[in-house]
Amino acid sequence: MHGVRVVLIGGTSNVGKSAVAQAVADRLGFDCLSTDSLARHPGRPWRTPEREVPAHVAEHYGTLTVDELIRSVLDHYERLWPRIEELITTTATGGGAGTGLVLEGSALRPVPVAGLKVRHTAAVWLTADVTVLRARVHATGHYDTATTREQLLMDAFLARTERYQRLMIDAVDGLGLDRIDTGAGHAVADLAESVLASVGAQDTVGRPAAGG
Repeated sequence: MHGVRVVLIGGTSNVGKSAVAQAVADRLGFDCLSTDSLARHPGRPWRTPEREVPAHVAEHYGTLTVDELIRSVLDHYERLWPRIEELITTTATGGGAGTGLVLEGSALRPVPVAGLKVRHTAAVWLTADVTVLRARVHATGHYDTATTREQLLMDAFLARTERYQRLMIDAVDGLGLDRIDTGAGHAVADLAESVLASVGAQDTVGRPAAGG
């Protein structure tokens, strides 16, 4: 795709979107932004040295079933989509700042993205095996030393993450869109190169050129 101004990188939580998106943005000289910065949904339910788990986040993951968690996050993404679409359109058509944009986030759902009628826009989705996702969450959340309550919250987050990825993969594959596995052992620089190769081969948003 020639003259691309917007690169969309979708995928579920902990798949590596942020690091890959920043690497792609650095290569292209584009700005880099997460859809989380537009409007947040209850975030990751584990402590970090800088942050305790907010009460509303603990309640969200501690009281809702997986079906309810999925419905909640999908509703959030649907409400957020008009803002995402406006940002993509403004940037792709040159109505915003002079530089391009790499936009990453789980809110970049395959169906609405594939329906975009905007030139100069490309899209790729990142995936990872569930064992990789679990290992990443367990490591960042210090699962082995967490309390039983903290482990339950992480388990709920992972269940939602895995369910969302299954739904996403079904949609991506059904629509014939580009996706890249970020599994263990892949360097960020190599994944960025794979994204750029996919972007270069697309003639419509998310889809490789016929015969490509």
